[in-house]
Amino acid sequence: MHEELRAALAGLLDGLPPKQAAQAVDRLIANYRGRTPTDAPVLRDRADVAAYAAYRMPATFEAVRAALTAFAARVPDWSPATHVDIGGGTGAATWATAATWEGHHSTVLDWAQPALDLGRELAAKILPDVTWQRQTIGEGLTVPAGTDLVTVSYVLGELRPEDRRAVVAAATAARTVVLIEPGTPDGYLRIREARTQLTEAGLRIVAPCPHSDTCPIVPGEDWCHFSARVSRSSLHRQVKGGSLPYEDEKFSYVSATTLDATPAPARIIRKPQLRKGQVLLDLCTTHDKLQRTTVTKRHGPPYREARDAAWGDAWSSD
Repeated sequence: MHEELRAALAGLLDGLPPKQAAQAVDRLIANYRGRTPTDAPVLRDRADVAAYAAYRMPATFEAVRAALTAFAARVPDWSPATHVDIGGGTGAATWATAATWEGHHSTVLDWAQPALDLGRELAAKILPDVTWQRQTIGEGLTVPAGTDLVTVSYVLGELRPEDRRAVVAAATAARTVVLIEPGTPDGYLRIREARTQLTEAGLRIVAPCPHSDTCPIVPGEDWCHFSARVSRSSLHRQVKGGSLPYEDEKFSYVSATTLDATPAPARIIRKPQLRKGQVLLDLCTTHDKLQRTTVTKRHGPPYREARDAAWGDAWSSD
């Protein structure tokens, strides 16, 4: 699905002056970082949408796919039949859902018609079972009862607080909710606030947290976030002005469900530190909450597991 998305994005900026694309990207970065909550669509015209798709879709796709993969690992025998992508824009989360599960119908809701139009264009013949629907994202939004999966990715930071709460409340009509925000302190706080709203609505947290209790991180001292590696195409490098063939997308997320799912006993919340003969793992755990564990060669198989472990992985070895 990654390569199909890359192919669909190729040539997207043909005919768009580089200066116009750069200006659109600069404005979109501010909104993506969550600095300008609004009650109007962020994507205003074809130039905005093309710049956004080239700039953000690969990274959003990888972040959402990582979050969905972490959830899917906890419910290996389940797959959604229906999926609603709230504020889905050009459909990156819908592509990520299609990369995780097969055989479902997706509905992308967004208030920017140019984004929906371009999303439909990109997905044509690749993601055939998708409905693209214009919808105000905020108060008054509803999700059909019985929906299996709702995704809300990189949207909450664009909304006013009351609309943010309305969107999360609407999402709780689904059996499973996965929310993704930028991996910044502010993005984490939005996820933390939404996480509380999800648990108060009766959903259980499945990932990344190993529990549904209050997050043990002290706001202002640290924040929970993860990283996804994004391969840059020539188009991606052109729009972002970078020279490296990859970048690391930092993101915060939470998945909650009414399904019979058990979270991992622990989650690696920082990049493992490899030392001679030992690996240091920073974990969020079920009982002891935040802790650092040192795994040494004398531990045998767990040591080999620790050397191969990555930031964001579940951890179960003693």
